[in-house]
Amino acid sequence: MSKLKVQDMKGAARGEIEVADDLLVLRGGEQAVHDAVVAHLAAKRAGSASTLRKGEVAGSNRKPWRQKGTGMARAGYRRSPIWRGGGVAFGPHPRSYDKKVSKKTRRLAFSRVLSDKIASGAVRVVENLDLPEPKTRLLAAALKALGAAAPAVLVLEKSDPKIVLAARNMPGVEVVAADSLDTYRLLRYPVVVATKGAIDCLSARLRRSA
Repeated sequence: MSKLKVQDMKGAARGEIEVADDLLVLRGGEQAVHDAVVAHLAAKRAGSASTLRKGEVAGSNRKPWRQKGTGMARAGYRRSPIWRGGGVAFGPHPRSYDKKVSKKTRRLAFSRVLSDKIASGAVRVVENLDLPEPKTRLLAAALKALGAAAPAVLVLEKSDPKIVLAARNMPGVEVVAADSLDTYRLLRYPVVVATKGAIDCLSARLRRSA
């Protein structure tokens, strides 16, 4: 059993949570992690870059000068890519960068990264993260008491507007619900701060992947 220390918002010990070793994936899955991260970053690309081909540029088909006798190189039309203001020969056009990754691969990647975080002690568990008002200083004090300096990701059982507002002005801190946490965010942040309820949700996700 892997044991996670539970603390309150002031850093005092409040017991432990056990995660069954058979749920952790500590061997294999590196390629799945790579594929999941590449697919995540590719999906964030807009793919909206666009240029005009020579057939799409406005202009006449008339020859700018006669074929012979001028001493200059022959030219057929003003829309040629070699002319300033002409079309672009091999420019970008709107496209989708989405990469297909199977559900099984995504689950394996998530389980591997989360298992590594748990095994390495990078997961801080707080009994309950409840702020009386959405103030950044209150959240910063709680993270300091937990020993979780930014950059860090805060994982909640469900979205809390107070926590979201309090973390908005904290650089390197992101708030996410347990069911929306993905492999990329787990890798991006060295520290994971999760509520006790969020740990139960994450353990259930590990159980589905087992």
